[in-house]
Amino acid sequence: MTSTPLTLLVLYYSRHGATRKLAEFIAQGIESVPGCDARLRTVPSVSTVTEASEPEIPSSGAPYVESADLQECAGLALGSPTRFGNMAAALKYFLDGTSADWLAGTLVGKPACVFTSTGSLHGGQESTLLSMMLPLLHHGMLLLGLPYTHPELMGTASGGSPYGATHWSGISGTQAITDETRLLAIALGRRLAETAVKLRSA
Repeated sequence: MTSTPLTLLVLYYSRHGATRKLAEFIAQGIESVPGCDARLRTVPSVSTVTEASEPEIPSSGAPYVESADLQECAGLALGSPTRFGNMAAALKYFLDGTSADWLAGTLVGKPACVFTSTGSLHGGQESTLLSMMLPLLHHGMLLLGLPYTHPELMGTASGGSPYGATHWSGISGTQAITDETRLLAIALGRRLAETAVKLRSA
């Protein structure tokens, strides 16, 4: 009897495409694990102008996340660009609206990981990762990082952290993702999926 594939949610906000690219590499890592599928989702931008609104369907990229995505996922990879050492407002706004899922225990016991992209090399990558971990801890998720058994953590000059996958995109967003960053993002997705598989079989 074949088991139903596990769905791992890769939820991100990306303004200029760097965080989106990391999300795609994490999805690649997830789908390298037999029986696991990646579901890419994003959140709408928020505006200081209260009348402004986003279209119901994004013009490009992943669809917007829905509550069902949280309920159906076996694990979550959460990504955001850095905003002053913190996650972007759009992602925080979405997370602030997940009280019903918190009350229902929707995410309790599911594995999770985080990833980010910054415009400057010392722009707060690790503090941004930590800021994204906090609501996941409140949701009862099991947080995963990247162990130093990945040699790329010791050799990368463009990001990478034991807290999660990171990328230095440069002020103009033109810094290419390095081989080390790509490998670490794929490894993070694979680790998330492998953990979800182990938890299902436990």
